[in-house]
Amino acid sequence: MPRPTPADGLRFAFGTLTVVPVRVRRWDREAARAGMLCAPLVGLAVGLAAAATGAALLALGASPLLAAVATVAVPAAGTRGLHLDGLADIADGLGSGKPAEGALRVMKQSDIGPFGVITLVLVLFAQVAALSELYDESWAHGATAALIAATTARLALTLAARTGVPPARPEGLGAAVAGTVPTRGAVAVLVAVTVAAAAAGLPGGAPRVVHHTAAVLLGCAAAGLLLRHCVRRFGGVTGDVFGGLAETTATTVLLVLALGHHAQ
Repeated sequence: MPRPTPADGLRFAFGTLTVVPVRVRRWDREAARAGMLCAPLVGLAVGLAAAATGAALLALGASPLLAAVATVAVPAAGTRGLHLDGLADIADGLGSGKPAEGALRVMKQSDIGPFGVITLVLVLFAQVAALSELYDESWAHGATAALIAATTARLALTLAARTGVPPARPEGLGAAVAGTVPTRGAVAVLVAVTVAAAAAGLPGGAPRVVHHTAAVLLGCAAAGLLLRHCVRRFGGVTGDVFGGLAETTATTVLLVLALGHHAQ
């Protein structure tokens, strides 16, 4: 089979990570590798839509809080809540205290347990609160944060799909993409996203560049810690784990950007 084209990678990424009606022509491991390397581009598109929505509401006279709620809602709608559902499921799986097989059964159930509900509430509140503070500073601060958070969230998926990270189940999205991305490729995408986020801070000078860089790296670090814990507890990654990593990363990025913007 010929190597996947960039278009194949984009179709795979948008077809699996968003509600965009894309016809995915290839589901093999090479297409999955290309798709996961393209994941941050999906984040960029989702972030642009979220940032544009928040900025438009502010221009129409909405409060920073309402703009923040809308900005958080756009990625949720654009993924049918896929990542939020994954976050809730791994919270229930980890909170169950069961061995790997039992925890995976808990995660596969259609309902959401108390650990999942509490985690979703706290994460969504944190995201809205952080964005509200940033929008209160200026629409540009909020919009830029939305872009960086969404892109870095999908970068975390690229890093989690790298070689050496096993799947927890033999089937599902986690098994399809686990271990497909070469470490060099994952590092290259990490560098590209970090440089782009730093460049977005250039108008604010060196402190803003450092702040944006720290947000990306700390977001990825938080995802790395969660990934390590999930691999240890579940024996590998699942589609739910990927979703939880995305939301954890986005929340961390937004909190870092919100906590440091007053000092700049």
